[in-house]
Amino acid sequence: MKVCTDSCILGAYTPVAGAQHILDIGTGTGLLALMTAQRSGARIEAVEIDPDAAAQAQENINGSPWFNRIRIHLQSLQEFALVNQQLFDIIICNPPFYKASQVSPDKARNVAMHSQELSLAELSAFCSQFLTPSGKLFILLPPSESQYFTTLAKTENLHLLSVLQIFTTTAGKHIRTIQGFSREPAPVVTAQQLFIRNLDNSYTPAFRELLQEYYLLF
Repeated sequence: MKVCTDSCILGAYTPVAGAQHILDIGTGTGLLALMTAQRSGARIEAVEIDPDAAAQAQENINGSPWFNRIRIHLQSLQEFALVNQQLFDIIICNPPFYKASQVSPDKARNVAMHSQELSLAELSAFCSQFLTPSGKLFILLPPSESQYFTTLAKTENLHLLSVLQIFTTTAGKHIRTIQGFSREPAPVVTAQQLFIRNLDNSYTPAFRELLQEYYLLF
């Protein structure tokens, strides 16, 4: 599986200092679990339904300095919810999306990119159940799905805490939105914007600053 730039932004954007327990939903390669481990001392649970992805994540984690703080769960989130007894300070998720788009012939890609295996309603309900009282959820979605998820989150008493709109270039398309939600009421949120590249295809200063701990070429 490829590492996506927007997932890297999610991992770098999510504040994890002081967190003791973190959950990465749909870990894929283990990227977000590893990024949050690098910036915290937390114990991290990483759920992944696809066996090949889980195996790759485990390999990546075994080769990292944080292997003893990250545990992979090869199961659906619904299965994990039935046995989990831990509340989480941070839940981070780059979930299945494109629920309205055409399904690919590639089954693994369908699981990664579509909401057939996990609905956003199920996701919001899970987070409401398993966040600590001061816990926070950070989720990456396309713009239309992020608006829908905000509505779902309200029904689960999750309050919008922050919004980061991600653009391809300074004159480009709004491709993804990262939203933070809290169990605790939050002030009215003003959306921030992050542009990945300048018009000359170089990385913007804001992108470099956010990812400097992770991108070795900066």
